[in-house]
Amino acid sequence: MNRRNFMKNSSVVGMTLAATPAVQRRPAGDAFWPDGARFVVSLSMQMEAGAQPERGANGPWGVLDERYPDLPTQKWYEYGVKEGIPRLLEMYDRKKVKMTSHMVGLAVEKNPALAKEIVQRGHEPAAHGQTWSPIVANTPAEERASYEANIRAIERATGAQPIGFNAPGMRATPRTFEILQDLGFVYHTDDLSRDEPFLIAVRRRPFVVVPYTFQLNDLQNYENRWHTCDEFASELKREFDALYAESARKRRMMSVSSHDRVAGRASRTAVMEDFIGYAQRHPGVVFMRKMEIAKFALSSPAIIREDGLV
Repeated sequence: MNRRNFMKNSSVVGMTLAATPAVQRRPAGDAFWPDGARFVVSLSMQMEAGAQPERGANGPWGVLDERYPDLPTQKWYEYGVKEGIPRLLEMYDRKKVKMTSHMVGLAVEKNPALAKEIVQRGHEPAAHGQTWSPIVANTPAEERASYEANIRAIERATGAQPIGFNAPGMRATPRTFEILQDLGFVYHTDDLSRDEPFLIAVRRRPFVVVPYTFQLNDLQNYENRWHTCDEFASELKREFDALYAESARKRRMMSVSSHDRVAGRASRTAVMEDFIGYAQRHPGVVFMRKMEIAKFALSSPAIIREDGLV
């Protein structure tokens, strides 16, 4: 989606800062979601395999001294592009849902046909940095250059322009949002503070936060906490049930993150497919890509505004 058209169609004209800043504001006449939907599930799939360092990459065996090659870890990452992403894409097609794919630029450059296929199947490409290197110690010029390279990689492979951003490790810098705004981004996901989208002020202009749910991250559950498929399936459904109950009286959304080499395992993809079917059986549940959530947030006067936005 063209960034200029996205902004043009999102009714942001006239949205400015209030004279007296407030912590948050929710206008009267709230409409929770477009077309009368009750509850939103937002799925994401990280395209990362191939962007890991050749030595010293983190994996199921921990980090090996950078002096030595680590073949098992490299092959674990390769699984993401050889098996994981193709399997997940087929599952999304079966369930007729679309997701947002956070793409690392280097991974896209190494697997451009796969990145293109993701977009051709109707999924959203979003930026995830050019490499996995942390950006917190970067200079502003280095940080900007990384994002510009990430954008170019995605555009060359897919023909689509990313307007959403997920920072490496979720750790942005004090300059990140202004740089993203300069580059035409509309939203970011590195915020855990709400279960609904909201707007923040960046240079006194609205910028969308489409929040992340760290506890529903497959990498954290399967690889860091060593949860079984049944345990993660239970957590997904329990979180859904609780948020769905709340959605009868206020705007609620649920973010579920999948990684190419983690949720792409056959048994784990089956867990996700079962959860999607479970959610779809509930009245008023819709699946939205993050750019669609961001567009709604910019166009709706009923979205929470922080930092004094009105």
